[in-house]
Amino acid sequence: MKPIRELNPQFLTKEENKENLISYLLETADNYLILGQRLGELCGHGPNLEPDIAITNIALDLLGQVRSFYQYASQLKDDKTTEDDLAFLRKEREYKNVLLVEQPNTDFAYIIVRQYFFDVYNKLFLNALQQSADETLRALAFKGIKEAAYHERFSGDWLKRLGDGTEESHNRVQQAVNDLWIYTDELFHKTDSSRAMIEAGIAPDMLQLREHYYEKVENLLTTTTLNIPEVEYFQKGGKQGIHSEHMGRILAEMQYMQLAYPGMRW
Repeated sequence: MKPIRELNPQFLTKEENKENLISYLLETADNYLILGQRLGELCGHGPNLEPDIAITNIALDLLGQVRSFYQYASQLKDDKTTEDDLAFLRKEREYKNVLLVEQPNTDFAYIIVRQYFFDVYNKLFLNALQQSADETLRALAFKGIKEAAYHERFSGDWLKRLGDGTEESHNRVQQAVNDLWIYTDELFHKTDSSRAMIEAGIAPDMLQLREHYYEKVENLLTTTTLNIPEVEYFQKGGKQGIHSEHMGRILAEMQYMQLAYPGMRW
């Protein structure tokens, strides 16, 4: 394991560095928020009690993680912005989540495939983030890694069940893999902010783990008798705020209370 690089105490005194770190935090946090919102829509709608409760708990885990990232970002902004402001009061183009996590809950197969594709990435990401030069991010990664490992195990086990199950479950999960595969590569797409954070030793260079990601995902799909889609071009744009048509509907529901009752407090 490489020794942890220490962050220069003067690094965040430069406004450009601070803005890049905030942007990077939002790239990470928005994935958790939007996927957590998607999973929250399923509460009470699982195929049976066990996955229903598990999916709800995963949604809560993601929302717990996202709070920590938003809290850190709001501290850096130092302009009275709160975690609630970051979660609920931004416009669609200001969200930086990848397109994968905003895809709809078409059926249980789509839910599991979407989750597995993200879970494998998230576990790799949090493992790598534990070597960050930023002490706060190291702590957040260490806190979230056990949950991420459980999430990957849950979605991976269900993917195996569906792939090796009935003809219908196999066909449904294969269709989900075919449709969602095009969104996976964006997970590794670098933005200007992430490049700056990689250079500073704050963010891991996930592009170096891209091959390992696809090797792991493809191995599971192959052993589950599922075919690997042949894709020439991948979809991207979410990290730049260019989202699918689904994003507006997610925000319309998620932001309703804050927009209808500005400044509300529990």
